[in-house]
Amino acid sequence: MKIIVTLLTLGLLAFTPPKKEPVSKAMASAVRNFLNSLDTEQRKQATYPFDSDERFNWHFVPRERKGLPLKQMNDKQRQAAMTLLKTALSEQGYTKATAIIDMENVLRIVENRPANDTYRDPENYSFTVFGEPSEKEPWGWRIEGHHLSLHFSSLTNKIIDMTPAFMGSNPGEVRIEGPKKGKQILKQETALGYALLNALNEDQRKKAVISETCPNDIVTSNKRKASLDKQEGLAYSDMTGSQQKIFMELLNTYLGNYQITLANQQMDRLKESGLDKLMFAWMGDREPGFGPGKGQYYRIHGPTLLIEYDNSQNQANHIHTVVRDLTKDFGEDLLTEHYKNQHGK
Repeated sequence: MKIIVTLLTLGLLAFTPPKKEPVSKAMASAVRNFLNSLDTEQRKQATYPFDSDERFNWHFVPRERKGLPLKQMNDKQRQAAMTLLKTALSEQGYTKATAIIDMENVLRIVENRPANDTYRDPENYSFTVFGEPSEKEPWGWRIEGHHLSLHFSSLTNKIIDMTPAFMGSNPGEVRIEGPKKGKQILKQETALGYALLNALNEDQRKKAVISETCPNDIVTSNKRKASLDKQEGLAYSDMTGSQQKIFMELLNTYLGNYQITLANQQMDRLKESGLDKLMFAWMGDREPGFGPGKGQYYRIHGPTLLIEYDNSQNQANHIHTVVRDLTKDFGEDLLTEHYKNQHGK
């Protein structure tokens, strides 16, 4: 009989909101608690200097990763790690993150792999801390594994950046028999993308649909700095009120994965740069469905933000999504200014 690693055995229990306190304080406290739960060798494995190039070494494919994976933690340490994750995410975001981890068990069955397989491995999700929580010096942390890569950077008691933020799901919809059949982790991201496309009139769709061919992945991949040659598609300002409502629901589906203070922080930044400058673009098949030749891609693109959604692989049943800050991924611009002002660099 196959032994399935469950969320319970990993210590990834149901979401319980952290204590009501500033998110930066809660996150710093959770990082310290996590690090204090580790022995000397584990702590060495889990930590890097903040200026280490490892901070930019991110990807969303199955691979060996730096940091301390769940498989090398005891129950207490796993609880501390997941408590840290809860300080950053909303209930919606935490539910998605833990479901993505659990989806590795489905992939083991789909691909007929043994229960102890380490390629599709719900225990191969690593926590890494960069620097030490401080009120004066920058620090950060990440969780990363297959289809999940979340990054947080802090400076002067404030979380200054929460990107890149990658979430994916393979399969996008579980179609094998069993208790997970019908499961769609990123259901809203899919449904609202189609809802917005189908709400457009013919002239609007001519602007929004920039290609009949779907790319085979998110365009920016795992590049250290995300960029596109130009903004394309239909502008938010050219949508009707009802269309803008769907657009905002779609946008908030991504921002709403974060704890509310962090979500509001991102929304305030978008408003400052101008919501009217955001654009919606679509590539690929315009009707939902699976199979050869199918594939759907959309993006929300503005001066400071890029959100990409791609569902093209595995006969259009393999979803990748990413949120990138085009000006300060990894908090780089603010950190550069900090070093210049504080250290004369």
